[in-house]
Amino acid sequence: MAKKNTRNTKSRIISAAWKLFYEQGYDDTTVEEIVEESGTSKGSFYHYFNGKDALLGSLSELFDEKYTELVPALQEDMHSFDKLMFLNREMFGMIDNSISVDLLARLYSSQLITTGERHLMDHNRVYYKLLRQIIAEGQRKGELSEEISVNEFVKTYALCERALIYDWCLCSGEYSLSRYAAEMMPRFLGGFRK
Repeated sequence: MAKKNTRNTKSRIISAAWKLFYEQGYDDTTVEEIVEESGTSKGSFYHYFNGKDALLGSLSELFDEKYTELVPALQEDMHSFDKLMFLNREMFGMIDNSISVDLLARLYSSQLITTGERHLMDHNRVYYKLLRQIIAEGQRKGELSEEISVNEFVKTYALCERALIYDWCLCSGEYSLSRYAAEMMPRFLGGFRK
């Protein structure tokens, strides 16, 4: 039970921080406000994070929580390609509505220059495990091309998502990421659908 409470405390801190970052901006959000919003303590905050900058890498955890929430909505009879497009649409919709362009750009730039953990590239994340599962299932069912391996397909899918996010950041979020992705992802990946 202690492990679950630990995860809940960390998760509450992350959720509160990103909510405040979105509403107030990263620079205008203090550790004290994050602690208050999360209903935790400063000791708990510093147990998990060295400071506010350490929270940038936690966005991947927030994304993985969203993917975990979406799993029950993936119906058994849904085509594997449609499952992938559903996940993309829902995740990018969340980004549109709750992650600021500046924060996402800051996260991506921090992942480029870090000498530490590159959270977005951690292949043990829920994101990568879920993609591998859906793609392997799709290939077994004959719904997705077997011309490339599951891992290469996952790499291609993730590359397309990162490209769209990067472009959205470069364009200062002047368009809906989820709507643009709904148009572009099938174009990028449509050749893999059977």
